[in-house]
Amino acid sequence: MLNFIYKINKISVLYLRFLLIIIAVSGNAVFSQTEKIQGFKHPDWSYNKTIYEVNVRQYTPEGTFEAFAENLPRLKNLGVGILWFMPINPIGIKNRKGSLGSYYSVRNYTEINPEFGTLQNFKDVVKHAHNLGMHVIIDWVANHTAWDNPWITSHPDFYTKDSTGNFVSPFDWSDVVDLNYDNKELWNYMRDAMKYWIDECNIDGFRCDVAAMVPLEFWKWVRPQLEKTKKIFMLAEASEPEMHEAFDMTYNWQLKDLFVDIAKNKKCAEDVNKYYEQEKITYPRDAYRMVFTTNHDENSWNGTDSERFGDFAECFTVVTGVVNGMQLVYSGQEAGLNKRLKFFDKDTIVWKESKFKDIFTKLASLKKENQALWNGSMGGEMEIIDPGDSTVFSFVRKKNDNKIFAVFNFSDSPKDISFTDTRTAGEYKNAFNDSTTVIDANQKVLLKPYGYLVLYK
Repeated sequence: MLNFIYKINKISVLYLRFLLIIIAVSGNAVFSQTEKIQGFKHPDWSYNKTIYEVNVRQYTPEGTFEAFAENLPRLKNLGVGILWFMPINPIGIKNRKGSLGSYYSVRNYTEINPEFGTLQNFKDVVKHAHNLGMHVIIDWVANHTAWDNPWITSHPDFYTKDSTGNFVSPFDWSDVVDLNYDNKELWNYMRDAMKYWIDECNIDGFRCDVAAMVPLEFWKWVRPQLEKTKKIFMLAEASEPEMHEAFDMTYNWQLKDLFVDIAKNKKCAEDVNKYYEQEKITYPRDAYRMVFTTNHDENSWNGTDSERFGDFAECFTVVTGVVNGMQLVYSGQEAGLNKRLKFFDKDTIVWKESKFKDIFTKLASLKKENQALWNGSMGGEMEIIDPGDSTVFSFVRKKNDNKIFAVFNFSDSPKDISFTDTRTAGEYKNAFNDSTTVIDANQKVLLKPYGYLVLYK
């Protein structure tokens, strides 16, 4: 997030947490499919949405809210339901990295980054998005602040200090200072700062950076207080199941990591099958998982989809649109984003026509209209179908009269698959060309290398 080593350290910490989850599962500390561990109800508008991450700095040559706002009708047509803005706060100057600094080095929690425009400019974007039927959440950095955040001088007791009384940076994130949540007064200040954006700009929620590094008890405490104003949506940059006690949605890093290993021939479709069977045990039924191939971290530090996935890139993109969870589209991904965007400096996205625009549009439309693909318990559970081939991933999802049957070829060889499982039977439409297909015991599914078939009814 802040730099390459930062990312490695963060992944290591979160991966360790995930290993502990697996250990807990082996000890029968699991969630029932019907158990709802969160003490809240998801916003009614969130069940069939696609989420879009907005990188204002790199979105346009101007890098402003006003310039970005011109794209709102296009994003509406793309099918975007939730806009997640990367941090909109002023960036620290002291110990800054690069020429513009990290978005996640917050200098003031209740001000706008002047590079992006004014508070009124942001209010206008939120209002425009709402008028188009979209919702807006902002990135919230609760774990640390910039070195020149006013709290440093006004409330030095809010920060973690070493044995000699010096402020501490988490890991090697030298441009930020760690906040100490043992101080309960900090909780009130953080709540008030979050509430400011709901009251002042009418935002719809927060994406919370490194959420698992902040005490879960804080998140459980703050959410109901924020919801005294309005019902909000909360996304945690975390994968731990217990985060769903306070958050609507967590990151599905596990699936993204499987994509990476499949592209390297280290894993196959069988491993994806096993993962989803485990997810049913590990996560509550109503949990939202955010599914993705890329985001600001993956793109800047690990490479483009083309670099990481090669010929699998399109196939994996489609997978994220139909499996359990909410699909994330990162800025420029619909234009076939083919460069690593600089993290601390200006590096404008190159906008061009791409097949991915049509892919994301069709997936978002299918998600909106077909209840089998809805999020949490409102959608259909994934029922893994064994095609008799370890390189083919297939499943059905059903909810009421809605059904999805999807098949993916995770190999560089063509596949000719016959499905004998009666759960696949039926007459469907193809999600990408609207042709009609009948699946029965005599019907074979032909897949090109890295190919896919998404059928619905």
